[in-house]
Amino acid sequence: MSDSSVQHHQARPAVPVLHEQRLDEVLGAAPEPGRERYRPHRVGMVWRSKAFRVGAVAVALLLCGLIILALVREQTGSEGFLVGLGLAVLPVPLLMAAFRWLDRVEPGPWRNLLFSFAWGACAAALVAIIANSFATRWIATATADPASADTLGATVIAPVVEESAKAAAVLLIFLFRRREFSGVVDGIVVAGFTATGFAFTENILYLGNAFGEDQQLGSSGLASVTAGTFFVRIVMSPFAHPLFTVLTGLGFGFAAVSARDHRVRRIALPLLGLALAMGLHALWNGSSSLGPYGFYAVYGIVMVPAFALVTWLAIWSRQRELRTLAAELPAYAAVGWLTPAEPAALSSMRARGVARDLARHWQQDRVRGRAAARAVAEYESFATSLAGLRRRARHGAVGPDFGARERELLHHLWQRRQIAAPALTHAARLTSRPGAHRNLAPTPYGTAHGPGYGSAHGPGYGSGYGYGYGPAPWSPPPGHGHGPPQPHPHPHPYGQQPTQAYGPPPGHGYGAPHHPHGHRRPH
Repeated sequence: MSDSSVQHHQARPAVPVLHEQRLDEVLGAAPEPGRERYRPHRVGMVWRSKAFRVGAVAVALLLCGLIILALVREQTGSEGFLVGLGLAVLPVPLLMAAFRWLDRVEPGPWRNLLFSFAWGACAAALVAIIANSFATRWIATATADPASADTLGATVIAPVVEESAKAAAVLLIFLFRRREFSGVVDGIVVAGFTATGFAFTENILYLGNAFGEDQQLGSSGLASVTAGTFFVRIVMSPFAHPLFTVLTGLGFGFAAVSARDHRVRRIALPLLGLALAMGLHALWNGSSSLGPYGFYAVYGIVMVPAFALVTWLAIWSRQRELRTLAAELPAYAAVGWLTPAEPAALSSMRARGVARDLARHWQQDRVRGRAAARAVAEYESFATSLAGLRRRARHGAVGPDFGARERELLHHLWQRRQIAAPALTHAARLTSRPGAHRNLAPTPYGTAHGPGYGSAHGPGYGSGYGYGYGPAPWSPPPGHGHGPPQPHPHPHPYGQQPTQAYGPPPGHGYGAPHHPHGHRRPH
C-alpha cells in the first residue's frame, strides 16, 4: 500500500456506533458505487420527474386559489373583498414570524412552508366553503329549520370539515417529505403555516361580509360590524385556527419520533390530535350559543390556557432539540468530525448567532461575508439534522436508509467545516465568558501563525490558514502529524470503538472537500 493511500485512509474519521448495536445493523446496506447523494424511495412512475410533481401541485393550488377568489368576491363584492383582504393580511406576517422563530434550531425548507400556507389558503378553504355550504343547506332542507341548521353547521360540520382539510397538508408533508418532518417542532410549524393560510382566506370572507353589512346599514367607526369583527378575529384571536391545527401537528410530530414498530401509536397519535383539534374548534364555534358571556368564558377558561400550554410545549420542544445536539454530537467530535467545542456551540442559539457574525466579519468583503455566514448557517442546520437522526435511531424511529442519510449529512458538514468549525469554536469561547466578545475584535482567517486551526506552521486542524487565536483547543492524536482529524484515542463514549470510516471523495484532501453535485443548502 502506497503512502498516499495510507494518508487518505487516515484522513477519514470514523462514524460513531450506537450503543449496543452492531454497525451493519445501524448503517444498513452500503450505497451503490458512485451514488454519492441520498435519495428517498420513489413513489410511482409518474412522479419520478421533479418538475412534473412541482408543476402539478402548483397548478392544482393555483386553480383552487382562482376558484376560492371568485367565490369570496361573489359573496363580499369587489369593494368588500379589497377591504377584507387589506385587514386580513395584517396578522399573517406576525404568525409566520412566530412559527418560523420556533423553527430556528433546524429550519425547515421554505417550499414546505409555502406549500402549507397555500394549501390552507386555497385548497382547504375551498373544501371548507363548498362542504360547509352543502351540509348546511342539506340540514336546513331536511329539518325545515334554517336557524338550527346554521348552529349545527358551525358547531359540528365546520370543525370536522375544516380541521380535516387542514390536516391533509400535514399528512402530505409527513408522508412525502418525511426526512424534513423529524419531530414535534416540525409538526407545529407545518400545521401553523397551514392554519395561518386558512385563517387568512376566512378572514377575508368574514371582514368583507361585515363591510357589506355596514354599507347596507350605514354604520361606520368603532360601532360598525367591521370594527367588531376585526377586533374579535384579528386582535383577540389571531391564533385561534393555528391553535386548533397545531394539535393535529403535535400528533404527527409525536408519531414522527415514535419507534417504527409501534404502528398503533404512529396511527393513533395523529388521529388523537385531529380529534382534539375538532373538539376545541367546535367548542370555540359554539361559545356564542352558551349565553351572553359564553364567548368570554370559553376564551378565558379554555382558549387562553390551551394557547399557553401549546406555546410552552413548542418552546420546550425547541429546547429539547438543543439538548439533543449537546447529547449526540460529542460522539462525532470524539472521532474527529467535529471539534470538542462545537457541540456546546451548536447547542446554544447565542453561540450560533455569534458564529455566523464572526464568519461574516472575518471576510474581506460583504459578498464573501454573506456566503461565509450562509455556510455556517447551513453547517448548523446539517449538524442539527445529524443529531436528531442519531437520536431517532436510538429509539428505533429510522428506516433502513439511516446509513445513507448519516453519510450525506457528514459529507455536508465536511464541505463547510473550513469556515464553520473555526467560527463555532471561537463562538463557544466567547459565549462561555459573558461580555468577552466586546473586548476581542474578530480576526480574519488568514492571520494564524503557530498551533491553531489549519496553521501552516504547526499541527493544526485542516490545511491552509486558521483564525489564529492562540493554542488550538484540539490537535491530532500523537503520531498522526499534520492533516485531518483521526479517530479519538481514548475509549468511544458509547462503549465501542469505531470500525468504519467515511470521508471526502478520493483525491481530495482535508480542507478542499468537493461534492459532485456542488454545495447544497439544507433540506
